[in-house]
Amino acid sequence: MWRLGFFFHEMAFGLLSVFIPLYLVAFNDTSMLGGPLVALGIMTSIAVFASIPASYIWGYLCDRTRRYKVFILLSFSSTAILLFMMTLPFAQNILVFVTLYVVMQVLHMSHEAPKNVLVAENYSRDEWEKSYGLYEGITEMGYFIGLAIGLVFTGGLFTFAALSPAVLATYTLYLCSGLSVVAFILTVLLVADPLIIFERRLVSIERKLNFAYRGMQSYTMNRFRLPRQESFGGFAVALIMFSLATSIFFTPLPIFLSDIVSQHHTLGLTSTSFVYFAYLLNSLGAMSGYFFIHNRAYSMDLRKQLPRFVLIRSMLIFGLVAAVQFVIAPDIITGLVLVLIGFAYGVYHIMMLSLSMEITPQGKAGLFDSFIGVGTGIGSFLGPYLASNLNYLPTFLIAATVFLLAFIILKFVALRT
Repeated sequence: MWRLGFFFHEMAFGLLSVFIPLYLVAFNDTSMLGGPLVALGIMTSIAVFASIPASYIWGYLCDRTRRYKVFILLSFSSTAILLFMMTLPFAQNILVFVTLYVVMQVLHMSHEAPKNVLVAENYSRDEWEKSYGLYEGITEMGYFIGLAIGLVFTGGLFTFAALSPAVLATYTLYLCSGLSVVAFILTVLLVADPLIIFERRLVSIERKLNFAYRGMQSYTMNRFRLPRQESFGGFAVALIMFSLATSIFFTPLPIFLSDIVSQHHTLGLTSTSFVYFAYLLNSLGAMSGYFFIHNRAYSMDLRKQLPRFVLIRSMLIFGLVAAVQFVIAPDIITGLVLVLIGFAYGVYHIMMLSLSMEITPQGKAGLFDSFIGVGTGIGSFLGPYLASNLNYLPTFLIAATVFLLAFIILKFVALRT
């Protein structure tokens, strides 16, 4: 039940994930930042880079104080307030809007490390993948519903088509703010801090004992070679590379999808509606991945399977580029690839999250989100910048190549045992 607040929170961000890029492009004064795509890259990268130290600080503070609920409440309440402020007249200036968005993202990150710790401390290590899978699956359902709401708003259904873009944008921001308020209230009622915090420390002790045992076993078998541990540095680099590739691919993706509609008149949908529809497919794939690993967690070798799903993500994007290049039903292929990319991400994310909670020292839970932020911040600028200068397909090829590098690092450096 404690996950219910996060469900409504993700519903708001599902709607915002497509709305914000398209809303920013609609500004008339983006030229002062270099144009719509560059403005999107600048805004997103500033927000992410500002969130990197914030992620570490939030993680440190929640572990230091051993209070987690208060940081989740801070995230949800600040999101509700700042989204409401975006509807006010003064926020119609591009610089003010970007500032509000950056502040929202910094404060929004205050719930990430605490919710990761809540799962890790409330369940034993052998249940982490299963528990994270359930949490992410439930919240992804909220994200999916948020995207579906966006599709309804922009698909010419009911009376929404009669609304002007400005009024529709205001109603969207009101709705997202209201959903954040609901998330805040449910968190107050349902979330509680762990009474005893020891599971991560216990896992750390077990890893050290297991390493010592394997070393002694090697010695008694006359191999005289210490076993290898996971490389934390390699893990960090792989995490950064994966988030970099993801951001390069997804940041300009809404505009790319809009262009597909204008060329192929996909499913009779408007360009904005097709973007929501495509992201719905991606969310559906991720949801399937989360529930897949929730059901299969006990039978999967995390360290062997994790690199494979990174490689799958790389190959899928290479395939997408080939399909679009040769005009092989690019709209259908794009939708199918987004489903599979989402599935691969769902499985990868749970495995990587569980591993990070295992090898990251206590008190540094925010490092996981900080590493993601480094890659995301760079990719958020590079994606739109490369797309505006090289076009979309070369940008996607670069993203696929970076995914491939992340696979190599994970396979041969970070998780080599």
